[in-house]
Amino acid sequence: MQRNMDPSGKCTTRFVFGAIALLVLLAGCARTPDEERIRAALESMQKGAEARRPADVLEHVADDFTGNNGEVDRDSLAQMLRLQLLSRQGVNVVSGPVEIVIDDDRATAKFDVTLSDSSGRWIPGGSETYRIVSGWRRQGGNWLCYNATWTNGER
Repeated sequence: MQRNMDPSGKCTTRFVFGAIALLVLLAGCARTPDEERIRAALESMQKGAEARRPADVLEHVADDFTGNNGEVDRDSLAQMLRLQLLSRQGVNVVSGPVEIVIDDDRATAKFDVTLSDSSGRWIPGGSETYRIVSGWRRQGGNWLCYNATWTNGER
């Protein structure tokens, strides 16, 4: 079946605008780059800690998480978070620059984080700085932290 195009070119104009609209929609559906997704997860974890919501932190932690060379699993991390975040009057979390290296479905994120206790009761001197090296993997459409090491003090 052949279309009749009117002399004013309305059919062609509608086709062009329709194609442009489709391209704009497809561009809006493009996946967020992996590094941005990991940074967003880290930011969400930081905000969850500041808001004293351990579940918001754990949302980005894999079920088989191990920390500090097997000393901490996901359940013990959850317990630590609940004890620390819910017992404190307030915690402030300040992260330094994050260095992320991605290798296919795995990534490493390294950064310093300073925790400060507004009450001064829980952290001697009011604040502590930790160097964190975390391993991430793509799982489904998300990036999850599956291991981490943290050391107190300077690098």
